[in-house]
Amino acid sequence: MLSNRTDRKFPRVIIIGGGFGGIEVAKNLKDKEVEVLLLDRNNYHTFQPLLYQVATGTLAADSIAFPLRKMFKSQKNFHFRIAEVESIDTDNKIVQTDVGDFDYDYLVVATGATTNFFGNQQIAKYALPMKSVKEALDIRSYVLQNLEEAVLKPAAEDRKPHLNFVIVGGGPTGVELSGAIAEIRNNILVKDYPELSMDEMNVYLVEGQDRVLAPLSTQAQTKAKLYLEELGVKVLLQVSVTGYDGNAITFADGRSIETKTVIWGAGVAGQFPAGFDKEIIQRGNRIQTDTQCRVTGLDAVYAIGDVSAHMSEELPRGLPGVAPVASQQGAYVAEHIVKILNKQTPAPFKYFDKGSMATVGRNKAVVDMGKIRFQGFFAWFVWMFVHLVSIFGFRNKLVTFTNWAVKYFTTNGGIRLIIHKYNRPAPETKEKESTTV
Repeated sequence: MLSNRTDRKFPRVIIIGGGFGGIEVAKNLKDKEVEVLLLDRNNYHTFQPLLYQVATGTLAADSIAFPLRKMFKSQKNFHFRIAEVESIDTDNKIVQTDVGDFDYDYLVVATGATTNFFGNQQIAKYALPMKSVKEALDIRSYVLQNLEEAVLKPAAEDRKPHLNFVIVGGGPTGVELSGAIAEIRNNILVKDYPELSMDEMNVYLVEGQDRVLAPLSTQAQTKAKLYLEELGVKVLLQVSVTGYDGNAITFADGRSIETKTVIWGAGVAGQFPAGFDKEIIQRGNRIQTDTQCRVTGLDAVYAIGDVSAHMSEELPRGLPGVAPVASQQGAYVAEHIVKILNKQTPAPFKYFDKGSMATVGRNKAVVDMGKIRFQGFFAWFVWMFVHLVSIFGFRNKLVTFTNWAVKYFTTNGGIRLIIHKYNRPAPETKEKESTTV
């Protein structure tokens, strides 16, 4: 049972968010003289790097999700509550939720990020984000729904909007997702839908910069673009999106693409409960922290992962929003709390960059590991191995490996089920004058 502040034997550490950072904090506080309370709106951890495979039917949703209670079943100082955190009272050290209020001695905000539509409400209304299992399942259903709808259209012109798939954002999410949808076009479309032609289905990847995978090396960027084009993806670089009305996506240069499916992966913004001063909220809606991951002005409150702006002279834009950053910060914060309790002086947090990678379909991936850079089949094998060993749970590892093996040898694996139809808002009827791509 959770104890009250007055009769608690050990200080309480509340962790908000069961993502990579949050679970590392909890794991590294095992057997320490603290009471750990993890709060999350879901009862499971999501392995976000593989969300795109749920969205494209390669994996089932439960292959990349793992129950939080099961994860910590042997940790005696761990407690968990499903809760929607509403606000934080930092003066009185209270977290207010929809299931009650919880007091804390130390607080770790690891709430992650949500999709950033940069204030464009029209795009937010009609485009599909992919930051959660539910959103990935919505994409899977909607892609299949459009293929089914295309079959019902006798005229090629009427089928076009249903067979044009536009992914906005040339980062790892956009590259991996567009490659996976292109493989559906190349390997599955005519088998499942003999009424349709491969030539009718188009996959577009739209990026505002002059390259894809901007954080990676030039070598990786060039190869990734080549791999995408070999798969048939139409890569549009230095193209800015101005709007999407549910019927056509429009660009700053006046062009447009008729499409019912726009998947938005062009940006993220931190998400966190109310209670923090606006002065410490930085670009990307992130909470400013010091070199020890503490929220500016609050000694006992930490922010880690995508929600934190860990900036310094060496890192004026902060750390990248990737899982290794959150995991390393989570382990560091746990150690930091223990050192503070033991009246020791913690050292500043230092991120160790182990490298970056992205897959672009079967046998194609790019890997940057410091000065070591390689692409192709071996890179794809390394990508697969790293992700496989990182998934939580033996069952999930086994199921994921089996699905990958079946898909590799048959090129026809996958879960192409429409369990729940995705009901997108009705598109606008106003026609726009523009040149179609």
